[in-house]
Amino acid sequence: MTTLLFRDDAYLRHCDATVLSVNERGGIVLDQTVFYATAGGQPGDRGCISWDGGEAVIATTVYDEAKNVVHVPTDGQPLPPAGANVKAALDWDNRYRNMRAHTLMHLLCASVPFPVTGGAITEDGGRIDFDIPEGQIPDKAELAVTINRLITEDHAVSFRWISDEEMDANQHLIRTMSVKPPRGTGRVRLVMIGDDGRIDLQPCGGTHLSSTSAIGPIAVAKIENKGKINRRIRLVFQ
Repeated sequence: MTTLLFRDDAYLRHCDATVLSVNERGGIVLDQTVFYATAGGQPGDRGCISWDGGEAVIATTVYDEAKNVVHVPTDGQPLPPAGANVKAALDWDNRYRNMRAHTLMHLLCASVPFPVTGGAITEDGGRIDFDIPEGQIPDKAELAVTINRLITEDHAVSFRWISDEEMDANQHLIRTMSVKPPRGTGRVRLVMIGDDGRIDLQPCGGTHLSSTSAIGPIAVAKIENKGKINRRIRLVFQ
């Protein structure tokens, strides 16, 4: 399996790698990567892969059926041969926006204490769907004040690893009802906001900022009814 360098350092913009294979659809599999593959509501990274004599623009990154990270070139791109030494470089503006949005979604999750039924990162922010009982829907203005305060307080964002067994014994940390934490290596990464996760503590494999202040100011765009008790809260950057 591909070594996921972003799990330990989301600020890496590029890396050297070796091509393990190119699949029948032209997807490139590397021995290690800085590219995040689509998962958990976060889009796959874009960028480019270059080698001696060629370069391929990467439109997105996904997981295949075997959970290999596949870098998907745009149509008509040249492809590196298996075994080639390459450089994988992110579209950093796109990645950094996703890091801001994903960290912001953790603050939204921390501010709305109800189970999460879905979520997604968008070009201008993101949204989370919550299982909120009638009569307990947050006020838009008050929620915006709470989240902007957490942003300006500049809380540190960090992570630590726990074993699969520890994760099994701490199921209360999982906020999402349908998406399970990334597993398969014998350990699970916990993302922490604030000292020892005082603001937020939950398993997550995505990419995040190192502090909340880098998110910048936000607004609560909508709180929508998406079912009997399902409410969608959408945040946007200002």
